[in-house]
Amino acid sequence: MRLLVAGRGATRLLVWLGLLLAASPLFAQGTDDLLPVTEAYRLQADAGTPGLLKLHWTIAPDYYLYRGRMKFKAGDGVTLGQARLPDGEKHHDEYLGDVETYHHGIDAVLPYTLAAGTSRLRLSVQYQGCHEVDPKICYPPHTEQLDLALPSAPGIAPAAASGNPLGAALSRLGSSPSDASGGLNAAPLPAEQAFRFDALAQEPHRLLLRWTMPKGYYLYRDRTTLKLGDGAGLRLKPVWPAGTTHHDEHYGDVTVYFNQVELPVTIEGELAGRTRLTLEASFQGCQEGGLCYPLMNRTVSVDLGGSAASTPPELPPAEATPAPLQASLLVALLLALGGGLVLNLMPCVLPVLSIKAVSVLESRESHASARRHALLYSAGVLSSFAALGMGLLALRTAGHALGWGTQLQQPLVVAVLACVMLAVGLSMSGVVQFGASLGNTGAGLAMRSGPAGDFFTGVLAVVVASPCSAPFMGSALAYAFAAPTLAALLVFLALGLGLALPFLLIGFVPALARLLPRPGRWMETLKQVLAFPMYLTAAWLVWVLANQRGADAVGLVLVAMVLLAMTLWWFERSRSRGLASRALVAVLAAATLAPMYLLTHIPRSSAATPAEDGVIAYSPARLASLRAAGTPVFVDMTADWCVTCKANEHAVLDTQAFRDLLERTGAVYMKGDWTDVNPTISAFLQQYHSPGVPLYVVFPKDGGPGRQLSTVLSTSMVEQALTEAAR
Repeated sequence: MRLLVAGRGATRLLVWLGLLLAASPLFAQGTDDLLPVTEAYRLQADAGTPGLLKLHWTIAPDYYLYRGRMKFKAGDGVTLGQARLPDGEKHHDEYLGDVETYHHGIDAVLPYTLAAGTSRLRLSVQYQGCHEVDPKICYPPHTEQLDLALPSAPGIAPAAASGNPLGAALSRLGSSPSDASGGLNAAPLPAEQAFRFDALAQEPHRLLLRWTMPKGYYLYRDRTTLKLGDGAGLRLKPVWPAGTTHHDEHYGDVTVYFNQVELPVTIEGELAGRTRLTLEASFQGCQEGGLCYPLMNRTVSVDLGGSAASTPPELPPAEATPAPLQASLLVALLLALGGGLVLNLMPCVLPVLSIKAVSVLESRESHASARRHALLYSAGVLSSFAALGMGLLALRTAGHALGWGTQLQQPLVVAVLACVMLAVGLSMSGVVQFGASLGNTGAGLAMRSGPAGDFFTGVLAVVVASPCSAPFMGSALAYAFAAPTLAALLVFLALGLGLALPFLLIGFVPALARLLPRPGRWMETLKQVLAFPMYLTAAWLVWVLANQRGADAVGLVLVAMVLLAMTLWWFERSRSRGLASRALVAVLAAATLAPMYLLTHIPRSSAATPAEDGVIAYSPARLASLRAAGTPVFVDMTADWCVTCKANEHAVLDTQAFRDLLERTGAVYMKGDWTDVNPTISAFLQQYHSPGVPLYVVFPKDGGPGRQLSTVLSTSMVEQALTEAAR
């Protein structure tokens, strides 16, 4: 491995300014109209006059610098005098009050004296400025480290910036322009400048780590280790975002990150009142087509109050982090029970409840039969909620960013569910019978008759309930994802009990059962009518799949559904036939699996989602710039498979009244699509303790914390929130 040789003072580098554009919460990263901080404010230093350092900033059009935010700090052996700065333009700033600013350019003079034996002039220069037209943003304070040759030395070396969360680019060091690449074939940067590392605490148990690299540099995911220097009894659980598959000459096929990577990290264990932790990070990276650096070690002190490890929060943050979740186990259990009960009324569960309705009507003939149906259905619901809870908690403990309904981010799961709904519908329509009684329709999941029909109807109810979020569920699930394992499982079981409660009451309270109509021949017609909600559910799942993987995926799942229908049709005909006919059933069933296998190999669609009128796609940078400009923002985190989201859109968000409200309050409607895996949106959900979508947050124009709304919206609720945000 080629290693970086440090300490060669004669090496002279020239790189383009502005290669590094980091993602401080206040800076609109990725916005084409904004310049990197070192291009917006170009600093040149001249130490040619003994005892005087001359500084000149060239300020780009539509940008300005604050006079009062300039700070100078001396290095070893250097004593600085009072800086001589020209008067600036008077300006009233909404955050800083009455200030003076500079446009176009500024010259400053800084006197200094040197201690005996000092051979170089070293100091730091801090400054801060803003972009004054849309998008209006203010950069966090930016610091450049100057290391200059004294007048007696041959040649003068301008500033070399060390960077901060905005990531400063290197200034000119006097080499020829032909060396200024910053990417392939450029002279390698020092490790501290090639791999900028920052850490901040979003809340006491959650950190956000950030590596920022210039163009042409990349970081290895699997060569990174993290530990706490003073964290006895604590463990770190990182959730790595999707990286880039890269063939590396040293390690083969690896996952790497270019430009910048943000890593959410959960701290597990009792903090015991600690307000600060020491984080030790070890990582390795390379220059593309150039050298690979030796293992780099960085140690930062993280303030658990939420401030960055390397930059003080000088201005109001772009996104306020909500207070840590506070709830007791008893309150969470009551919320979960209520949420599960209301879940029976949500549109995602209604198709499966139509299956259960038939069995309940059939059980009207016998109290014992009613109790058996209720108990077996409840057992299926509770078992499924327990399994789902344990699976989600295990995956989250392993570092995966999962939440309620995220299994529907997997196209294969969506396709399988569509086929299951088709099979159940065909059973209810009489194409195939999985059991002799009407109550066994739900047994189609396992193709078994008898009590299994009730049990698997409960399983199916839980599976299709996952795209829905009922009132009370959000707080209960947020508590479960943060609580110890036993308490979390109790919350999931309480959700299941709420979902099963209506059928338990009917089975065990004879007075309620007597209110049901008596069974008869009409029930066969009812069963066939209730098959159509199952077909509609299958069609909706195919639509979700189309948005995830496009037309090819839709074609494959439709082929699979036709083959499944053929399999079930022949399965029914083969009951009275020989072994050869039954073998054909197995062949058709195997053929049904082939399109599913091909579906797993369809890549994620690269086509961008068409923009909606009046809707801005969510990005942390754009949200930060809007908030910095004093614009109220309505953030909507949604997904195509989220039935509650679609119901809210139809009832509230896709109406003319909502569009008029946005215009009246001057608010911006920002939407994040979580239909597919998206680490950026996952981080936003985690920030607001949301176990899934929908999530609605209203940010006020005064820069205050965001207000989280209920998962089920009403017009009056949204109007009140936006009206208050616009004041």
